[in-house]
This record gives sequence, structure tokens and C-alpha cells, in this order.
Amino acid sequence: MRYSPSPLASVGLATAGLLLGACAPKPTPAPAPAPAASRPAGATTPAPGGAPSAQPAGGAAGGGQDPQPRAYNAVITSRAVTKSGVFKVHQVGSRLYFEIPRAELGKDYVVVTTLAGTPDEIGLRGTQGGNNVVRFERRDHRIYVREASFRDMIADTAASQRLAAELIGVTKILAALNVEAYGPDSAAVVEVTRMFTGGVPEYSALGRRAQVDAARSYIERFAAYSRNVNVTAVQSFTPQGAAPAGGGGPPGAANPNAPSTEKYTFSIAKLPEQPMMPRMHDERVGYGTVVQRDFSGATQRVETRRYISRWRLECSDRKVGNLCVPKKPITYYLDPATPAWIKPWIRKGIEAWVPAFEAAGFHQGIVAAEAPANDPDFSGEDATVSMVRWLPSATENAVGPSLKDPRTGEILDADVQTYLNVMNLTRAWYFTQVAPLDPRAQKLPFPDTLAGRLLEYVTAHEVGHTLGFPHNFKASSMYPLDSVRSKTWVAKMGHTPTLMDYSRYNYVAQPEDGIALDDLIPKVGPYDIYAVKWGYSPIAGARTPDDERRQLDQWARMQDTIPWYRFSGDAGGVDPAEQSEAVGDADAVRATALGIKNLKRVMGFLESATAWKEGDTYDNLEELYGRTVNQWATELGHVARIVGSEYRHEKVVGQVGPIWRNVEPARQKEAVQFLLDNAYVTPTWLLDENILRKVEPSGSLNRVGAAQARSLTAMLANDRLVRMVELEARASTRRDVYPVAELLTDLRRGLWKETATGAPIDAFRRRLQRVYLEQMAAKINPPTPAAGGQGGQGGGFGGQAPVSPADIRPIIKSEMRALDAQLAAAIGRTSDRMSKAHLEDARDQIKTMLDPKN
Repeated sequence: MRYSPSPLASVGLATAGLLLGACAPKPTPAPAPAPAASRPAGATTPAPGGAPSAQPAGGAAGGGQDPQPRAYNAVITSRAVTKSGVFKVHQVGSRLYFEIPRAELGKDYVVVTTLAGTPDEIGLRGTQGGNNVVRFERRDHRIYVREASFRDMIADTAASQRLAAELIGVTKILAALNVEAYGPDSAAVVEVTRMFTGGVPEYSALGRRAQVDAARSYIERFAAYSRNVNVTAVQSFTPQGAAPAGGGGPPGAANPNAPSTEKYTFSIAKLPEQPMMPRMHDERVGYGTVVQRDFSGATQRVETRRYISRWRLECSDRKVGNLCVPKKPITYYLDPATPAWIKPWIRKGIEAWVPAFEAAGFHQGIVAAEAPANDPDFSGEDATVSMVRWLPSATENAVGPSLKDPRTGEILDADVQTYLNVMNLTRAWYFTQVAPLDPRAQKLPFPDTLAGRLLEYVTAHEVGHTLGFPHNFKASSMYPLDSVRSKTWVAKMGHTPTLMDYSRYNYVAQPEDGIALDDLIPKVGPYDIYAVKWGYSPIAGARTPDDERRQLDQWARMQDTIPWYRFSGDAGGVDPAEQSEAVGDADAVRATALGIKNLKRVMGFLESATAWKEGDTYDNLEELYGRTVNQWATELGHVARIVGSEYRHEKVVGQVGPIWRNVEPARQKEAVQFLLDNAYVTPTWLLDENILRKVEPSGSLNRVGAAQARSLTAMLANDRLVRMVELEARASTRRDVYPVAELLTDLRRGLWKETATGAPIDAFRRRLQRVYLEQMAAKINPPTPAAGGQGGQGGGFGGQAPVSPADIRPIIKSEMRALDAQLAAAIGRTSDRMSKAHLEDARDQIKTMLDPKN
């Protein structure tokens, strides 16, 4: 998942025994294979002298002869430990064998690789690697493990189309396994030891580039179930290549580029024999997808079909009231490693979704369960077991990956990974955003009841991902700002319509609003209930995905009149209503003003809150002071996004109105003025000497200056300015736009306002003005793009295409000439020596950028 598979350097297919079979000294009679029935369609007999056999323990390859199966009991001896499931698995000494029935050849299996044990901080227990779908194909006395692809499909089954598809349908063979013996019904017995101890690059060290030492790698345990087989292996390896830039982990972590031993679980799970009927994806409603391409040419083009990711949730014949009881509820197990006091909060986070599934018609559609206490074969790494994992890591995060059937989008497995130190992250968010409203948060450490409630929120959010939902960054702008401060509204609707947004805690609320403490935290909201209904509700009478289109479209059009049902997963795009880490961004100016009020209150008790006990260090004070500055910068960023932006309302043919419309010019000018008054002035309230003298000898200039520069750089991003030029060119009247020339003039006058009065320019303002000049210089004389680069400056704003500063260069030069005249007039009336020197230097910079040759 994180790494691209790459070949091993010195452990190759032939030299390391990748053909995974013992070279028998002399064959003994074996059951004759059924030659035609067990071969996949299109199989042919390999030429004599095919790929050689190799010793299973990594010895020298054989001489190129065809494999010679032996008698069954000569391979699966009385020493064998055997477990039966979807197929039999045998362990004989250190060797592991699969016994693959004829009926399972050509069937689709997904192989899930999970990191099950690791040195400190090299990866994380429960981290999934690459998942791939494979088929076992037999040709003569070999089993080939071949990848299967479902990306390309042919709607037209005409022979000509099938032949054309075969031209692009050849998939990779991962391993060739010699048949060691044949069991009952010609079941092929193959040794797979090296497949899981370093012989297949895709299954080695999560696909990292590594040289695996077979002598220090072994099979630790295995299990077999009705749908899957699990193998846990220990792999010892030495990574190859230089260490990545920036080091390999958090402070104090082990070096991920040093020789290492790690443990992996491979779950080989059979895809459902009867695929779930997929549901078509709609851009207007947020779901993950699987993608297929249709090469039939029926519409005179290659069509892309997307199916949503969702669990197979089917009604049984039982009912509770009007709700159906599912045949198999979505079940998440609690990791046995989870601390006992945390488990109830994790359970609540899972069960928070129960009302949404009730709205979709299911009784107990999702449940939380304890892991079986005395089942040695039960494993959280099992690809058929979904679990909320508790991972001992300093990483401040939690993630919710899932495994999908590529044919239909059915979610087969999901594991929420909760890293212990996410508690530190949620504590910092809660403290900087809403501590003025919650007395429990005004002294560290938080009580367990509050820390647990924050973990409940994290769990519910990540479980949402594993139900198929991506982030919905539009949600936090869909409520009027006044509603976000209303205790009755928030009690019923939440401060954001979904907990799938990055809209953390209600920093817009003020102490006088009287909002209940639990309502400061996001919950499963109206959008979540709507999205579950849209994706999971059965549609009566529908037999194909196309039969469902009309009903799904009707539900999607509810967004036209109910704005909080709208969706966007794009936090870095053009729409200022699609933002990350925002609350109340329907009016980001007022929301940020209220947020800053709370941040000023936080600064008032920051020192006392972090004074745990006498003799302690000031580490907590330093950390939370830095987080407070960062929260200030984040909220200011929401205002900067308003300028040069366009609103988006996703629509399809038949819906009235455009998808895109301009942000009102007055709103853009208001945002610029707010930033000039709040972001681009020196924030003296953040510069508390009592705090600064306890956390650092110096550095506040860079700390605060970096936050200001972040906002200004985004404001002046090339793609924003070029977009403003285009919007102005397309406008029927200037009243519809905020001209880029006007924006630049407003910024120049505000950023250099001291030049009008001769007032001293403090160090923070001088730093900001230098950032401004550097930005202008880069637009007039852009750096030469790297080979293969696009040129231009994105500035992190997320334009639709590579941009060029050519259209804005003339107005930038004009602004610099105007500024130069402004500075020339100001120098004579500036008495402060540092300010005067700064203005003279600024003129030198302008001269250089306008005439770089001289």
C-alpha cells in the first residue's frame, strides 16, 4: 500500500528457489492429473525443459528438468501438522504446503499482507501492505500464482471483443510452484515456504526493496478457515538503497534502513463465489470506488464505470418492528491489546453508526464485539476479521483502510488502526479550540472521561472510512454561522453535518452560548445518515446496477433543497466552502474572528493549564504554545481561501443551474481587509513574555512570521491570480468580479501602511514585507523549472492545470514601480534607523527584480 513492489537484488526467481519445489532424486508413481479439466482456459503445455526446480530452503536450482511429483505420503508425512479450510494446509518441519483442490483452480483469491510484528517504530503493527487478487493456475506439474485484474472489462461479449481484450489482458505471474504430489481428486500439493519468507518480492517486507535472508526467515504459524488461509511468517532482511530524506521515523525510532527482522501475516481469502450486485457511483454523494473500463465501444469511446465501496448488507426473513435483521451484520472486534478503560469508548465509536443503519432499514446493521478469548486461530490480521486495532506508537494518527472486491466494490475486511499517541493530538486540538468552553480542559492531563470521549470521536470517524466514506470537506460550510452557535441547533444537528469532515471541535462557539459540552464534539450527523441510506438501502425490484439509477438520482437531487446533504472530497480546490480543519466556514471571516477570541482566552490560561506539578519541565507549555500559534494560522488560512475562488455545486444533466459561480467581490474584499487587520499585523497577544522566556531563548519571530508567510504565500499563489485574470476577462460587468489589479493594490497599501505615516516598522512586519517582495520577485523572474517540470508556482492552492505567470507579470511589475515610488517618498520621513534601512533595502530588491541584468 505504501510501497511499490520491486525485484529483489540477489534473491531472484531461480537462484533462491522461487520455483518452490524439491528436486526429487527419483520420482515415484503419483495420481495422474486431470489434464484438461484443471487447466485454465487457454492453457498450453510448456515446452520441455521449462523453468527449473529449486531446493525449498534456498539451495541451488535444479538442472532444468520438469517437476516429478512423488507419492502423497512421501511429501505429507506422518510428521505433518494439517489444518483444513478452503483448502488444506500442511506443515512438515519447517516447510509449508498448500493442497489446492481442482475446484479451486482459476478461482479469485485476494492476498492481504499485514505487518504483524515490528522493531520499534519501523512500520506499525496492523499496517496493511499491498493487496492483490490472484488465481492458482495449473499447467502440467506446476501451479502458477498469477495476478488477476478487473480494471478492464468488456460489456460486449462478441468474440472479436474478447480477442481484442486479450491483447491487454496478460497479467503478472508472481510465483511458479512445483507440484510435489497429488492428493485426492488430483489436488495439487505445492510447497509455499519461500513464497512467504522472501521468495516473492510482492510479499517481502511490505514490498519494500529488500534482500531477504532465507536462513533467518521462517513460518511461525498458520490457520485454515472456510473462506481463507492465514500464514504468519518472520522475515529477516537488509533494505537496499540510500536512506530516504528526512530520516525514517519519529525521534528515538529505530532506523528503518538497518538490517531488521519483521513479522507479517498473509491472509489468502477467497472472493465470494456469488459477487454482490454493485451500486453505481455518483459524484454528488461521497463513497470510495472501484473502477472498471469498458472497451466494448458501445458509446464510441472507452467508458469508465465506478462502483461504490460498501459492505454486503442483506436482509434476512426476520424483522424487529419495521427494520430487517441483516443476514450478517457489519462486525468490528475490539483489539485485545486495547487498555480496559478505553474499550467502552471504542465500542461507542463503532456503535455511533447504528442509527444511520436504522435509517437505512437495518436493525443492528453494525455491531461491536469482543475478540474470542480462547481461540488460538483468531487473528486481527485475518482478512475476514474486522478490528479496531490499538497500536503502541508515537505516531499522532489513526487510519481506516479497507479491503474491497475489485469486481463489485464489496468491502470484505476493514481494520481501524488507532495509534496510542493520537490521544496527544486530540488533546491539543480540543485544548486550543474549545478549552475556554470546557473547564475540564483547562488543566492537564484531561480526565479519562474526556480523553475517552475524544477517542470515541476518532473511532467513529475512522469506522466511517471503513464503511466506504471519504472525507466530506464541504459539510462544515453548509450550516449558517449563527446555527453553529445555537445550543438547540447543535444539540440536534451538530456543528457540522458529518463527522467525515475535518471539522474538529466547535471553536466558533463562545462561552456565553451555553452549548452542552458533549455537543462541542462532532457526531454522526444528517449527512452521514443520508449517505448511509443512499448507499445501503435496498431498492425494491432492482436486479442490475442500472435498475437503481433512477432512485439513486432522486435521492441525490435532495441536495438541491437540503444543502447539508452536499458532498466534496476536495479540500484543496477552488471552492472556499470546501476546507479542511474548518468550523462555520459558511462565513469564514466571522468564524475566524470568533475563533481568535477563543485563542486569546487560551493564551490567558496556557501556562497554568500546563503546570502539572512542581519539578516538571516546560515541555507541555512549549508544545501547546506552538499548537496555539498553528491553530491561529490554520483559521486565517480559511479566510485566504475566499479570494479568487468559485463556489461549486455538483450537478448532472437535467439539474437546473451551473456547477460553478463566482464568489461575491464584496466578500473577497472583506476577506482581504480581515487578513490585513488580523493576519498581517503583529499579534502581540501571542507574544506573551511569561511564556516565551520559558520555552525558548529566541524564535518567536520565525514562529509567528512563518504563520503569516503561510497565509500571504497562499494569497499570492499564481493559480489564484491567473484565475482572477480569467474570471475578469469572462465577466459581463466588472461588478461581478474582484479585479486582480485591485487585489494587488489593496495588499500593497495594507502591507506597507507605515510608509504613509512614517511610523516605525517592527521586526515582524519587516519579515512579512520581505516575504511579499520575495513572492513578487519569483513572479517577475520565475526560477527555471526542473527537467520535466511544469513551471509556474502553485502555492498549494490547487489549480485545475499548470499555470504561467505571463498574464500577471505586467501588473506585478506595475505594482513594484508604484511601491518603489511609495518607498522613495517614505524614506525621508522615517526617523527609525532600522525601518529606514529596511525601506532602502526594499528599493534595492525592487530594482534588481525589475532589471536583473544590472
